[in-house]
Amino acid sequence: MTLNLFNQFASPTFFGVPLILIALVVPWLLFPTPCNRWTTNRLMTVQTWFVKTFTKQIFLPLNSPGHKWALILTSLMIFLLGMNLLGLLPYTFTPTTQLSLNLGLAIPLWLATVAIGFRNQLTASLGHFLPEGTPTLLIPILIIIETISLFIRPLALGVRLTANLTAGHLLIQLISTATMALLFSNPAVSSLTFATLLLLTMLEIAVAMIQAYVFVLLLSLYLQENT
Repeated sequence: MTLNLFNQFASPTFFGVPLILIALVVPWLLFPTPCNRWTTNRLMTVQTWFVKTFTKQIFLPLNSPGHKWALILTSLMIFLLGMNLLGLLPYTFTPTTQLSLNLGLAIPLWLATVAIGFRNQLTASLGHFLPEGTPTLLIPILIIIETISLFIRPLALGVRLTANLTAGHLLIQLISTATMALLFSNPAVSSLTFATLLLLTMLEIAVAMIQAYVFVLLLSLYLQENT
């Protein structure tokens, strides 16, 4: 049973093609390209509204140098949102449940924010390791603690996204299995578990959107510290 539960997080193949490749490409295919017409369709209108609202929400507290990251973070938000939501469809695969993918996104972007901080404001970046007015005896301990907390940031980004999505998928599979097992033996209890499954699915849709937003928001906060 345990092996079957976690089999859903392995990348399956379809006609010899790994589904992870299809899952990584599909969000960009669903996003329409701009057109030269004066009037656009509803999908383009929703796309434009989403990009404007998200960009304004994320980059309002940032300084002007941080606005250069608008394209990167907006693309990352669309990518994570598509991955998380498409993974909730039946017979699909969720790449963002893989820690390797999430760390592959988190570590380079976090490292870029740190590099920008050391390049543009070296004194202020080093000052984060040692707050002003620290007693002499606590200086080595605080430097070690702040260094560890700095290097834990990308790990926390990747693990948070992976853990939340993995837990939700496991709960959905457990409750759906219970619903099918009780369908003929106890229809009343099966109906209750099915209602719970519907509520959990709506919760997972919200979690998929929130986790994508939190991932990008934390990256923007790291960027704000270094610009």
